[in-house]
Amino acid sequence: MESSGGFKHDVNAQLARVAKALASGNRLELLEFVAQAPRSVDELARLTHLSMANASKHLQELRRAGLVRARKHGLHVYHELAGRDVVDLVRALRRVAETRLAEVDRLVRAYIGARDALEPVPAAELLERVRTGLVTILDVRPAEEYAAGHLPGAINVPVEGIGRHLKRVPRGREIIAYCRGPYCLLSVDAVAALRRMGYKARRLADGFPEWKAAGLPVES
Repeated sequence: MESSGGFKHDVNAQLARVAKALASGNRLELLEFVAQAPRSVDELARLTHLSMANASKHLQELRRAGLVRARKHGLHVYHELAGRDVVDLVRALRRVAETRLAEVDRLVRAYIGARDALEPVPAAELLERVRTGLVTILDVRPAEEYAAGHLPGAINVPVEGIGRHLKRVPRGREIIAYCRGPYCLLSVDAVAALRRMGYKARRLADGFPEWKAAGLPVES
């Protein structure tokens, strides 16, 4: 028999702090950006189209919940993901929402499924194909995110002006493109553009943070 409900009440209150920090679309988007590379508040405000004050307030909530940490470098403060387990937490939230909320499934089908009917490539399959030299990997994120960390052997080809960079991409192999995560449309746009130009292309099922959180090899 339990001696007291006090412990459970207290620990559940702490768990609720984490859940509260995730209860914002803006904060989930901030987590996606800091999972790519350390970012300053002004950079995050620009990326998320938030005011500096609003971005700072959301980051404070994420720090209080232990999901993000801040470090000072010179005159600037940079925010980064607190650990790989935060990626796992957001992935679990995404899976539950996809399974339990019809609206999430509808949105994914409308924005991604309608533009790319092919099944994305799982990480394990891509790793095996990389080892056998069967694919070319494209990282279609901005250059600063690529520099902070990327899949082994990946070529950085940002989506903007992708046609100008294709001289670096071998024609004879399938191309696998990836970006920030499973809901990131950069890889969807890149694959569509590559197919229009006659390349055989697919996208990675997840993004760089999920790859890294799984303990798979990373270069920087």
